Amino acid sequence: MNLFRWFGFVFLGLGTLGIVLPLLPTTPFVLLSAACFARSSERWHRWLLANETFGPMIRNWEEHRCISCRVKIISILTMVLVGGYSVLFAVEHVGLKIAGGVLLLIGFSFILLIRTCNGKTG
Repeated sequence: MNLFRWFGFVFLGLGTLGIVLPLLPTTPFVLLSAACFARSSERWHRWLLANETFGPMIRNWEEHRCISCRVKIISILTMVLVGGYSVLFAVEHVGLKIAGGVLLLIGFSFILLIRTCNGKTG
């Protein structure tokens, strides 16, 4: 198995975990997975593009280098609700709270810096 395909599966796994785990983003890992599969496995790249959940987001990124407002809102709300809860209530150690807060800020920055698609592109 070539390296890009291997990384494609790793990033897809991390992105899938990010759906349920606080502080682990989904969007950047799915986009990285698609980029790796585009360079290594036409079959897996097509599968991601056909996926109802990830396909539209990947197509917007590949065709227009943007993500939809809906994806941004879902990403930010998830980070605020799940990540914020974790940092404020689930973690007791101050160092871990700070680390979690920093990771949330990086995630917010990443999502906010990506261009938002206009209505015509998704």
